[in-house]
Amino acid sequence: MQPHIAAAPQNRLSIDTPDLQLRVIPRDSHTISRRDISPNALRVLYRLRDGGFSGYLVGGAVRDLLVGGHPKDFDIATDATPDQVRALFRNCRLIGRRFRLAHVVFGREIIEVATFRANVDDGSGDRELHEGGRLLRDNVYGTIEDDAVRRDFTANALYYTVEDFSVRDYVGGYDDVQARVLKLIGDPEYRYREDPVRMLRAARLAAKLDFRIDEASAEPLTRLAPLLAQSAPARLFEECLKLFLSGHAVASFERLEHHGLLAALFPETATALTANRSGALRNMLLEGLAGTDKRVANDEPVSPAFLFAVLLWPAYCRALMALQAQGMHAAEAQRRAADRVTLHQASMIALPRRFSLPMQEIWLLQARFSQRKRVPRLLAHPRFRAAYDFLLLRLVASSEHAEDVDFWRELQAQSGETEDGLDAVESVEGEGDGEPRKRRRRRRPSPSATTSE
Repeated sequence: MQPHIAAAPQNRLSIDTPDLQLRVIPRDSHTISRRDISPNALRVLYRLRDGGFSGYLVGGAVRDLLVGGHPKDFDIATDATPDQVRALFRNCRLIGRRFRLAHVVFGREIIEVATFRANVDDGSGDRELHEGGRLLRDNVYGTIEDDAVRRDFTANALYYTVEDFSVRDYVGGYDDVQARVLKLIGDPEYRYREDPVRMLRAARLAAKLDFRIDEASAEPLTRLAPLLAQSAPARLFEECLKLFLSGHAVASFERLEHHGLLAALFPETATALTANRSGALRNMLLEGLAGTDKRVANDEPVSPAFLFAVLLWPAYCRALMALQAQGMHAAEAQRRAADRVTLHQASMIALPRRFSLPMQEIWLLQARFSQRKRVPRLLAHPRFRAAYDFLLLRLVASSEHAEDVDFWRELQAQSGETEDGLDAVESVEGEGDGEPRKRRRRRRPSPSATTSE
């Protein structure tokens, strides 16, 4: 069934527009310096000004600069239309259907330029609303005042200008940033219905900035969490990467739990954690996320495959126990549990196969650590290092894995001391069978077989 689209003349977003009152924070009253702004972003701002348009640094960059952060992305809002922006910059491309944007490309850096958006469509614009209030497309242009009201949080509705290097505030965002409060603009329930992913953004930004979510904006979260199922699975995957691979994974997870969003995003994991009364699985999961935060802080790569192996491990364990309780053979139960959890989660989050398959390999290799069969082959497995690191993580949940950890740690130490690293391993595997093993030179494990794969 096709979604009902509101008629254009009535296509007004139901945002409780606050009494807008412009507040200008002069240069000597705020902490933003041009030295901390991307030179390319400044270049775009000056080009817009010279072309007769107004342009402002806006959103997360302004917010982060005010709290002493170091933003990586710099977004610009302007009264120029996307086509007018493209006419000013040869290195510009237009993208997007839901939101028409201009990307000005400087090598690896992209400066995103968005036209001021309006709250009311008189029929000349391009806006589509789902009958439930979800915004399908929004390309209705207006003034900077309109644009400020259309933004999600007051902390993201601050505008920095190179005209006089001031910050302009229309909705009280400056005071909210100083108070470290995250507050939605307009009616929170409607804004979440308009775009359910805003609920995840609230949790992520609160975790990243160590802000509290104000009471009115926090109240609907648990109640409206099921609306996340209406969002595109691919978009939720991208939002998960922002939640857990930005250096604040533990805080993000705790915010999701606190506001009832975890059960909507990872339903089987949430169920498994609730059933695990000892809390061992939750402790292991948090330890894994803490390790992710540490790697991000050290500027080390982290694979989404390992991340999702951690996040979905409680669900996998629960599914495995259920299948084994039915009398299914262990190896078959492991494969079925991995497939089942992956398939169920994919209906919510579109985890690409290039990550889901390595994730399953990490899980399935766990059983082989205690079997001690075909040891050289396991050491040479391209996913060995990631699986071994996952085994180390499981020690947090249970000390019963300590003997396996010691065994495989010693083998790796031996393999690193010999020219043919696996000769020592073959002698261990052949002990006690009465038959001398014929030594064969085998390929060493790839140095890239780490958790960063």
